Amino acid sequence: MTAPQQVGYDDILRVWQEADAIPEIEHAWLFDHLMPIGGDPAGPAFEGWTLLSALAALTTRLRLGLLVTSNRFRPPALLAKMATTVDIVSAGRLTLGIGVGSRPGHPLARREYEAHGLPFHDTAQAVGSLAEACTVIRRLWTETEPFDFPGEYVRLTGAYGSPKPVQRPHPPILIGGRSAGTLRVVAEHADVWNIPGGDLDDAVRRSALLDRYCAEIGRDPATITRSIHLPVTYERPASTRAAISEAIEAGFGHIVLGLPAPYPPGVARWVTSELIATT
Repeated sequence: MTAPQQVGYDDILRVWQEADAIPEIEHAWLFDHLMPIGGDPAGPAFEGWTLLSALAALTTRLRLGLLVTSNRFRPPALLAKMATTVDIVSAGRLTLGIGVGSRPGHPLARREYEAHGLPFHDTAQAVGSLAEACTVIRRLWTETEPFDFPGEYVRLTGAYGSPKPVQRPHPPILIGGRSAGTLRVVAEHADVWNIPGGDLDDAVRRSALLDRYCAEIGRDPATITRSIHLPVTYERPASTRAAISEAIEAGFGHIVLGLPAPYPPGVARWVTSELIATT
């Protein structure tokens, strides 16, 4: 994962193209913020979906996505269209990462809403609208006739998606988050669930809670891949290797390694030799 803040486009493109040539690296990610959430608050931050489309056009193998799209930023029917476009540009390599949006207590994340004229709704509405968004996006990707959607938070008239994504029946949906409300949405809608690392015991407890929610709706919990984001430390690769091993042992088979900027020359090769091959 290369967070597109405090860094240039050429730097991100260099890392992605290097990673694209390394089979051991299976997927690559951006985040979805409109202003920096770390470092200089006035520094650069790229919009995630337009950057993802550019990187999709300039890579050939990596699966790719945003970890994760803020459902508060874009209406879901528009997001479905954008995601379809990226899936086509990438020849079917998109995973749709989505979540409720910024944590309410993160001041640097909250400021981007007012700065861009976007409403910041309460948690109940954020979770409810995420569930409706996942329903609408899947229907736009798969249904062959226009439909209306009179939801509580999402209301569509004559909705129809054309063209359809390359992937059938649709691109995988990754939902990120740890709250109980979000995990209920994961149980119903996600192919992959992602949680930030840092507290593996909590991640394991949240995974068990997801199992319970799956059982309540009759879904096999094993059909949801468990994913975790782990920050990389260039100076202490052994600590990152230990975190990877512990996460895999705990059942998290989808590992996202967060690379801090600036990216050293050959960083994707370094990740492969120092973190992947030795884990």
